[in-house]
Amino acid sequence: MFEPAHLRTFLTVAQTLSFTQAAQRLGVRQSTVSQQVRKLEGQAGRQLFVRDTHSVQLTEDGEAMLGFARTILAANERAATWFAGTRLHGRLRFGASEDFVLTRLPEILDAFRRDHPEVEVELTVELSETLHELLAAGRLDLVLAKRHPEEQRGHAGVREELVWRDRLVWIGSARLRIDPHRPLPLVLYPAPGVTRARALEVLERHGRSWRVACTSRSLNGLIAAARAGLGVMAHTRGMIPPGLLGVPARAGLPDLGGIDVVLLHAARAGSARGPAEALAETILAGGDRLQGAPRIGPVLG
Repeated sequence: MFEPAHLRTFLTVAQTLSFTQAAQRLGVRQSTVSQQVRKLEGQAGRQLFVRDTHSVQLTEDGEAMLGFARTILAANERAATWFAGTRLHGRLRFGASEDFVLTRLPEILDAFRRDHPEVEVELTVELSETLHELLAAGRLDLVLAKRHPEEQRGHAGVREELVWRDRLVWIGSARLRIDPHRPLPLVLYPAPGVTRARALEVLERHGRSWRVACTSRSLNGLIAAARAGLGVMAHTRGMIPPGLLGVPARAGLPDLGGIDVVLLHAARAGSARGPAEALAETILAGGDRLQGAPRIGPVLG
């Protein structure tokens, strides 16, 4: 009943929340994206997106369609692979920042491993900036990482795909009280962390004093410190860890702006190109599963 191409377009719009970004990622015109979404809505007999000139949001029926679309596309891919009689093999060096490893990325990797049992996946978990460096040095084939939306694109030897666009927010324990007259206690990754750089740059620009309460390369270490009430941390809104809450606007902390989640392909992937493309397709199809519901705290001010 549902055309796979329309479902793929729907998933891309749902992940980027932008018809323009979806068109760029799919390599088609924006009018084509709009047309395919309308056709899918016509087949379903339901509105899947609420959109105006400023924003795109999923409706309740759109949220339901996410699960159906992922299932249909995954089954279609498995059938195509089976009847094509081609099995991917080789070693794939894949890098991901710890944020994703602590969400549902393991489920996505497990599904990929079952579909492609002859591909050896070598996973590297590091800070996003470090992953960028390893990819540029030819030590990784595919990277899932964060980057600033305004960052220059088109690095030599790297091809980029937008998985989704999100925002950075301040998070912390519900028991933490922020005193506007004292330096803001921060829980931070070490340099060259993307969220660390953004947090410090924004605070300096707004003249807000701060102090480092905890530094750790491990996200689990940062989460433990934040849960203990040692300070606040900058984190992707769609992946707020359990036990932590978004800081309400009334606390007066400056806005941290947007963040992009991207897939980066090494141009010289060699024999890993096929496995890298297959894993990228799996992540793009299920990228929305990496996000969780945002939790905004009642206090923290």
